[in-house]
Amino acid sequence: MSDYMIGKFIRSVEMDDAVLARYIADPAAYVREWLAGGSGPEAATDDRILSPEEQAAFAARDYGALFRLGAHPYLLWHFTEAIYEHEYTEGFGWRELVERYRAAIAPAGGPSA
Repeated sequence: MSDYMIGKFIRSVEMDDAVLARYIADPAAYVREWLAGGSGPEAATDDRILSPEEQAAFAARDYGALFRLGAHPYLLWHFTEAIYEHEYTEGFGWRELVERYRAAIAPAGGPSA
């Protein structure tokens, strides 16, 4: 388990709209793609590793599991917000997303209210 790699994966998805779209379309495929390595100058030195539990949590878009596995709550919140933006803006609403997020990660001890 690596909190650093969890954060690195989150940032790779959240910071690029094209990547975000690929992840949303097929999270498991994007996890495999990400693990296969990067492109550009980082590719030769990039040692991307996620445990099987981390891979499963990213593939399932399970932010509660990601928090339990060590995802930073600030990064995880923005990741969750980006992934579910389409669904909450056209469906259940931002406030409910916040409540779902809190309910999912509260059993693991955070975040504080």
